[in-house]
Amino acid sequence: MTADPGSEAVEVVDGDGVVVRIASRAEMRRDRLRHRCTYIVVVDAEDRVVVHRRAAWKDVWPDRWDLAFGGVAGVGERWEVAAARELAEEAGVTVEPAALEALGGGTYEDDSVAVVGEVYLVRHDGPFTFPDGEVVDHRRVPRDEVVAWITARPHTPDSVVLYRAVTGQA
Repeated sequence: MTADPGSEAVEVVDGDGVVVRIASRAEMRRDRLRHRCTYIVVVDAEDRVVVHRRAAWKDVWPDRWDLAFGGVAGVGERWEVAAARELAEEAGVTVEPAALEALGGGTYEDDSVAVVGEVYLVRHDGPFTFPDGEVVDHRRVPRDEVVAWITARPHTPDSVVLYRAVTGQA
């Protein structure tokens, strides 16, 4: 990430994920421009999802629970490389991109964001260190209960919608 996150270059994409132009992250957020995002669901050896609460300073959905680590893909960055980078930045977990299981992708749009996303699963037991400060709390929730658990709390809707779409979990 750049010293000034708002100046970071971001790909603006159409609904199919085709790049239409480059914008600053600040412009993307301000104008709710569609961009590429990764979502990495971490599952431990006991088949529990590592859910986490976002920091209060986050620019979108602060202080909410999330079932996936991830974030905005860099300009020209391959999906799986962006996912591995985000996992290292947010959870302190370093994996090769090949270790990520691609679950599928889709689009999500609401009053806050417009994204084309790819969802990945990785098996990891930790430790989790949350080096960039974006995560302030975490829990491990049985995978078959994670959607009910997270939707009972203030949460990030994009990861839940995309996770449900690619897994069929109700």
